[in-house]
Amino acid sequence: SPHPLSLEQAVELALKNYPAIRAARAQAQSAEAGIELARTSFLPRADLLWQENRATRNNVFGLLLPQSTLPSISGPQLDSTTQASAWGSAGGLLFSWEPFDFGLRKANVDLAKAHGKQAALAETVTQLDVAAAAADAFLTLLAAEQTVRAVQANVERTETFAKAVGVLVTNQLRPGVDSSRAEAELAAAQNLLIQAHQTAELARANLADAIGQPGESITIEAGPLLTLPPTQPLTSVNLSLHPLALAQTASIDAAKAREKLLERTWVPRFNWQTAIYGRGTGARLDGTFNNSRGFYPDTFNWATGVSITFPVFDFFGLRARHKAEANNLAAEQARYDQVINTLKTQDKRANILIESARKIAANTEIQLKAARETLTRAQVRYEYGLTNVVEVADAQRLQAQAEIDSAVARLAVWRAMLAGAKLQGDLTSYLKQAAGNR
Repeated sequence: SPHPLSLEQAVELALKNYPAIRAARAQAQSAEAGIELARTSFLPRADLLWQENRATRNNVFGLLLPQSTLPSISGPQLDSTTQASAWGSAGGLLFSWEPFDFGLRKANVDLAKAHGKQAALAETVTQLDVAAAAADAFLTLLAAEQTVRAVQANVERTETFAKAVGVLVTNQLRPGVDSSRAEAELAAAQNLLIQAHQTAELARANLADAIGQPGESITIEAGPLLTLPPTQPLTSVNLSLHPLALAQTASIDAAKAREKLLERTWVPRFNWQTAIYGRGTGARLDGTFNNSRGFYPDTFNWATGVSITFPVFDFFGLRARHKAEANNLAAEQARYDQVINTLKTQDKRANILIESARKIAANTEIQLKAARETLTRAQVRYEYGLTNVVEVADAQRLQAQAEIDSAVARLAVWRAMLAGAKLQGDLTSYLKQAAGNR
């Protein structure tokens, strides 16, 4: 954007552009498609076939085990064989349907739904992480820019003081060592300014990456972030509703759905099949051929029936899979406990950070006021020859550090509040407050 970005706009850009969110959204949509795919198993199946061939008619008695290499042939065995061939054709429709399955297909649908919920919550977690990362990068850049301003002001003060000392030394009112010390302090202040600019530009690059616009030149506006936010009472957080906890709960539900699916697997399978088909051939029973026939089916049949299959020996494999899924479920439940413990620790840590950051921010105001008074008095004492240049240089560094600490301390409160807002699972209220809308 050609205009400076606010914190809220930076988060919006991150949610819109960051690749990880697009990947999570695509995975969630893929899981939704998986639910539709699982539901199609309730539909009947219809297969159409048409075949045209040219083949000999030699046939033999005997068993041929099921395989996929040798073409099958029908008809009686004749006394003579020949390498002559005739046309053959076949076509038909097979309609099959499983009228009941003891809940197997529904278990498949439930598993697909569990995966869909898991993917949707993973997208929510990704959005929260990306939004929080963008907000943190914004605050980091803002703190770096405030540091640059404070260091720049210190360079200007140091430069002004170095010129004044130079005049006094030229007029032989101060020793030459004072001018050398003032120039050294100016060079050190300029080096700090270069480092501050470097830190700010690196933070700018990180923010551009966090909002999905790497390599772009980003400018930001502070808004009310440079002021201390109003004190708010600490609120209890229902950690079980945090997106991370909900995502882990979805993982537990998926493990339970897999167990339920296994319970429905070792059951008989009923399949009703109806076929209408026809065949044609140019081969005759007397061993001769009629090349005018066989191009199209001219002998038709129909059939209907129910087939029942039961995988008896799958019991042993399913028993092992049951044990594996039971252990997977126990692992997911343990991970849920770990997520809750981690969130509790982060909640306690966020409250401590907010409280301590507010105390430090209040103390830095006292620090800054005292540092400014110290510098003013040191400069006056130096003008009257009551002190040396070292005291003034120390006072200048003290004020520069106090200005940096004061600006960063207020931003540290906002950053601690960001950690607390992330634990709420939603940054909306935090972003409104950062925009000045309470």
